[in-house]
Amino acid sequence: MAVKIVDASALVALLFGEPEADAIAARPQRASLAAAALLGFEIAGACLKKLRRNPEQHDELLAALAMFGRRSIEIVEVDHADTVRLAETFGLTSYDAAYLWVAQLLSGELVALDTRLQSAATARR
Repeated sequence: MAVKIVDASALVALLFGEPEADAIAARPQRASLAAAALLGFEIAGACLKKLRRNPEQHDELLAALAMFGRRSIEIVEVDHADTVRLAETFGLTSYDAAYLWVAQLLSGELVALDTRLQSAATARR
């Protein structure tokens, strides 16, 4: 089975119903999912930011966050030295480079909304 590496931007769009969610959801679904170990922290951080901006949506946002816990995503520890090298090479943050590193490791397709990260993934193929 094919593997797709999801970054936080893509998963946040799906979980919280952002406008980009349709483009992410339209991609073929037959694949296992994987992500860098920092994914949970990024999802929680995005949820917290949304809670602070939209306190009236408290229950809905926490329900969306709970859906993250029900997703089957393989969490992969990364080699931090390698991610720094990738970040330097492609002008990425270390966070984004972690997802790129996982995509390389697992020979999977990267699913991200960040155009710089997506361009780096294409260049690495």
